[in-house]
Amino acid sequence: MGALRPMPVPQEVEITPVGTIRVVWRDGHLSTFRARSLRLLCPCAVCVEEWSGEVKVKEEDIPVTLSVRKATRVGNYALSFTWSDNHSTGIYPYDMLRRLCPCPECAGA
Repeated sequence: MGALRPMPVPQEVEITPVGTIRVVWRDGHLSTFRARSLRLLCPCAVCVEEWSGEVKVKEEDIPVTLSVRKATRVGNYALSFTWSDNHSTGIYPYDMLRRLCPCPECAGA
């Protein structure tokens, strides 16, 4: 049995002036997410069909100018975002966000 990896935990979460979401993880890693990219990956039941897993939100449904209004911690395991299109039901677990990190180091892994 392999060793358990510790759950990634954000040390700092910031909505930047240019509309990105900047997460500094406890291990020092930095993830910078584009708001629209994360919104398109929303895992909530409105955006993803619960039983089939079919993605219901379409790229053309999300404004190109979408921004994040607020980031909120959900317990000790996730973040939730309030988007400028008034969507706010998605819960983004920390491990999901870390897997989605778009930095060159993570994208190449």
